[in-house]
Amino acid sequence: MDFTAIIGNEERLQAAVAGRDARFDGWVFLAVTSTRIYCRPSCPAVKPKREHQRFYPSAAAAQEAGYRACKRCRPDASPGSPAWDWRTDVCARAMRLITEGVVDREGAAGLAARLGYSLRQLERLLIAEVGAGPAALARAGRAQTARTLIENTDLPMGQVAFAAGFASIRAFNRVVADVYACSPTELRSKAKGPTAGSGGAITLRLAYREPFEPSNLFGHLAAAAAPGVEAWADGAYRRTLRLPHGPGTAALRPGPGYIECRLRVADLRDVTAAVARCRRALDLDADPHAPMEALAADPVLAPLVAKTPGRRVPRKADGPEYAVRAVIGQQIATASAATIAARLAERYGEPVEDPEGDLTRLFPSPEALAEADPAHLPMPRTRKATVLALASALADGSVDVGPGADWTRTRASLAAVPGVGPWTIEMIAMRALGDPDAFPVKDLGVIKGAAHLELGAGRVLEARSQAWRPWRAYAVQYLWASSEHPTNHLPTEKEASTS
Repeated sequence: MDFTAIIGNEERLQAAVAGRDARFDGWVFLAVTSTRIYCRPSCPAVKPKREHQRFYPSAAAAQEAGYRACKRCRPDASPGSPAWDWRTDVCARAMRLITEGVVDREGAAGLAARLGYSLRQLERLLIAEVGAGPAALARAGRAQTARTLIENTDLPMGQVAFAAGFASIRAFNRVVADVYACSPTELRSKAKGPTAGSGGAITLRLAYREPFEPSNLFGHLAAAAAPGVEAWADGAYRRTLRLPHGPGTAALRPGPGYIECRLRVADLRDVTAAVARCRRALDLDADPHAPMEALAADPVLAPLVAKTPGRRVPRKADGPEYAVRAVIGQQIATASAATIAARLAERYGEPVEDPEGDLTRLFPSPEALAEADPAHLPMPRTRKATVLALASALADGSVDVGPGADWTRTRASLAAVPGVGPWTIEMIAMRALGDPDAFPVKDLGVIKGAAHLELGAGRVLEARSQAWRPWRAYAVQYLWASSEHPTNHLPTEKEASTS
């Protein structure tokens, strides 16, 4: 189904509301003029008359129009619009940066500067696209973060306001009252009870769209885990996080209908950024139906899609980290690349306290690696030179692999780094940038999977893949799954203990 063509079609939207179609949640928001409430299209409440229905492209737009969030369906807690994952225009890049908390840290003017636009230009583009400017969008994000922390932790309200990005308690109280029609204390009293907050940890539930297949997702993250930086333990993928105000750790565990996310951060202001990075790492804002429908049109891939619908593309929470690790992994096994990454972290990474396990280090920053002694890099001479060149490019900003990156420009800048070839570029595009159309046609796992399915190789496979666009990164997951690939399943505790 082409959701982008339906969003502007009010008749189709009203049909989706009548059918309580959860596939539209996060794509569009239903506002009711008679109650001044906005909902998910799938809200179980009695549906309003058509003349009372209004549709908005974002929660922020509905809030700007004077509507408050439904207390029953919690529309602001739905997965984000998938458009911000697969689109490359300035609005999508802006939305990804806003989700990371850039407006909270640098202001709307700082966001515009990052994107190379004037604030007036950016506001005009965002209002036309999502019905709200950057300040209003950031305000909606702060409100949602505040609600999550109010209902799921026992943090004092002052700390909640600080963590959510509010400048003052007064602003926090006012926004919560405007958006949820009750005070922060009332929100907490109506919740089932705090599930986290003790011992400095914050436990949250991360929503996603069904269907959701966790095997290759967590299988890859566990198989590629660099000891000390990442780990698989007790059914959870754990890793350290380099955040704007200090280090943190995250533990991500698949649950029934959600991902359990347990965070520890040095500074509560980093909760928003940490959640955004965890969601991107697990591809949680994806619309699984779009790639499934495109790939199922291929008679060879159709049985694989039917067998395990809802595969996601495993990514990394830290773009610069993955870019370096992609170079490290050139032409060597996944386990060997993880071992080398762990050795670099031990020598050049910053220490991290982890009271829950064996996470000890952040992966080194590009700045630290750019100054590294080549003699201490455990890899061939030419690869050492590539790692150092890429680290320098990341450090000086000539290569951008962050959430606000222009994918076309990044591919070109990566190609200019000596030793970075097409395989590395496509892997970085898939894992760090989140490009759903990235296609490493020369990847060994892709070659083996395509051979097993008799899809051809090289130019023949590249030509065949044109029909899968713009979802070729999802096709890669199914190609890997068709062969004996080490990331095809969730690791057992025995496998985790010997990795």
